[in-house]
Amino acid sequence: MRVVIKVSFRIDDSRPIFMQIAEKIENDIIEQRLPEETQVPSTNQFASFYQINPATAAKGVNLLVDQGILYKKRGIGMFVAEGARQGLMEKRKTQFYEQFVVSMVQEAEKLGITTEHLIEMIRKGDRSG
Repeated sequence: MRVVIKVSFRIDDSRPIFMQIAEKIENDIIEQRLPEETQVPSTNQFASFYQINPATAAKGVNLLVDQGILYKKRGIGMFVAEGARQGLMEKRKTQFYEQFVVSMVQEAEKLGITTEHLIEMIRKGDRSG
């Protein structure tokens, strides 16, 4: 099964392009646009679609291969590994905690915001329920 990327994606000049390609693939896996065991677009398809050098696209894909998120079927292409979504979810949860929660709690402490008040603020900001 070949998957074609049709979602809009813009290159951000402030970050390396290969990392953005890897993150785009990760997002597609997490959001199940690229289910496990499905083929991902080739580096040439990425290069053509985003108007970038194929070597740059390959660097992003290979980053995910090194992490065990993608694997190569010789002569066929790259595929999403079994367990990739769960692994990415855990990785992203850890990053979320480290990048947002820890700094939020530290800032709350500086401002004298109690844990209870912080929880109340989070609940107030929760638009889902």
